[in-house]
This record gives sequence, structure tokens and C-alpha cells, in this order.
Amino acid sequence: MRIGEMVRRTGVSERLLRYYEEQGLLSPERLPSGYRVYDEQDVETVRRVRALLAAGLTTDTIAKVLPCVREEGERLVPVCADLVAGLRKERERISRAIDDLQASRGLLDIVIEAGPQPVVVGSR
Repeated sequence: MRIGEMVRRTGVSERLLRYYEEQGLLSPERLPSGYRVYDEQDVETVRRVRALLAAGLTTDTIAKVLPCVREEGERLVPVCADLVAGLRKERERISRAIDDLQASRGLLDIVIEAGPQPVVVGSR
């Protein structure tokens, strides 16, 4: 299928499909004219990439993960021994980022609470 059909099937823009290709996440066939041709496996790959991005992984990490997972229904299951350790490190990185954001939110709450409160005019 050509890129327009791939966009329709995946909901991912042409620009993003090209970016995935640049990052080594997709390898569509190229016609002599330069047009990209995608197959059904590419549709599944994009679905996996989107799921892994939603999980907070970077495209660099996803490029390492993709060859080491298989699908079991809706789940991605690791098949490479060292993948789980790497994913645990990614989870720790994400947890630290969440902790930092929560601390930032707490500080912002303190500043907001210290500020003048809006005056509420009573209604009749």
C-alpha cells in the first residue's frame, strides 16, 4: 500500500511515518520512482510503535525493543533475555520523571495558595 493508504489505516501522518523510517522503526519497500510501499506488517509495526510511545519510551529505545517482542493478543511479550532489564531501567526513568513533576506541582500549589484569592461577589 502507498503512504496515503498507510496514513488512513494507521491514523499516523505522512510526516510521522517518514520520521519512523528515519529512526529505523519502519523499512517500507521503495519503488524505482522513490514511492514508499507498505505491507500489513508495517501497519502492525506502527501500532506497536504507538503503544510503546504511549508507554513513555523513546524512539531510540523502541528501535531496540521492536525486534525483541511478540504479540500475545493485546499484549507485547519480551522474547530477548536482556530486554526486561532495559525496560526496568526505562520504568525507573519514567518514575523519576513523575516524581519530579509531582514535586513541581506541589511547589506551584504553594505559590498559588500564597497569592491573593479571587473575590467572589455574592449573587441574589
